[in-house]
Amino acid sequence: MDATRRALSWSAGLAALLVAVVVVSAGIGPVAIDAVVIVKVLLNAVRLPTDLQVYAAGPLQVPGVAVEWTPLFSFPVADVNRTIVMTVRLPRIALGAVVGFALAAAGTVMQGFFRNPMADPSIVGVSSGAAVGAVFALVAPVAVPFGLGLRGAAFVGAVVTAFAVYLIASEGGRTPVATLLLAGVAVQTLLGAAVSFMLLHSGNSMRRVVYWLMGHLDGATWGEVAATGLLVPLFVAVLYLFAEDLNVLLVGEEDARSLGIEVERTKRILLAVSSVVTAAAVAVSGVIGFVGLIVPHTLRLVVGPDHRVLLPASAFAGASFLVAADTLARSGAAELPVGIVTAAVGAPFFLYLLRKREVHQL
Repeated sequence: MDATRRALSWSAGLAALLVAVVVVSAGIGPVAIDAVVIVKVLLNAVRLPTDLQVYAAGPLQVPGVAVEWTPLFSFPVADVNRTIVMTVRLPRIALGAVVGFALAAAGTVMQGFFRNPMADPSIVGVSSGAAVGAVFALVAPVAVPFGLGLRGAAFVGAVVTAFAVYLIASEGGRTPVATLLLAGVAVQTLLGAAVSFMLLHSGNSMRRVVYWLMGHLDGATWGEVAATGLLVPLFVAVLYLFAEDLNVLLVGEEDARSLGIEVERTKRILLAVSSVVTAAAVAVSGVIGFVGLIVPHTLRLVVGPDHRVLLPASAFAGASFLVAADTLARSGAAELPVGIVTAAVGAPFFLYLLRKREVHQL
């Protein structure tokens, strides 16, 4: 079976798994809802545009378009169940799926980029940069420029940090991977100190700061889902366009150049796009660890190292993993930040792989 068919097969299977996880997760909570009811609610939410009207409004007669949406299905469902699913649970589940999709995809690229199974999306300081931006917005919201708010400040901090690490590591138009890795570690340490300093002066904001740093999906809104859900798949698709180049980079940069790969250009694009994907995820969820480390490594053991198959498979598996982890986090007597659950599950599993000698150099 060629790579395209394998990619489609794995993606279809893992996408089906994601749907099943979403349905089960949406039914779990203080009010248990049957899976059949969940499916009916989801199908009732499907809308099709049936009427488009062009109009002009305002003194300048600015043209606009009004769209009338008609439900495709109309299953009888109690209002309380529909409200619980569509307003309370599903936005959080959908955001978890998008964040898991993003972190796993970015982790896959970073592990291939650095040829190291210990690499994860935060390796170039993206998470640390987001943490600085978010903590600054929580501690001194008045000082945040342009009214970015918490998520905007986190996103900007993440992107600026990745760009700064790249500039620090660049040497005469080239960016050695080892130098980039060391620069990322140094910048993460520096930004960690900045976060600690702000924590000391956070006052009444300390609880919110610590909770954000643990990683959570509380308070998810459909607006966040829409914004992140449009940005992440688009940029992951760009990463997929470079999957074959990433395969060639695994054998070494010199061999890649001899095969016609523009190595430096490819590295810049992979680093920039994966950083944006990670930044978008961290900005809405806080720092959630191990998704971008464990999921790509596990899927590599299952589907192989071909990034044309591995990248989409890891992305869908990451979405299912984070939705399942968040379901576990909110199902206990006391709700936990999902970052605690991913760390509690991911670390022992990684140690198990290590003991089995299945953690190896790429």
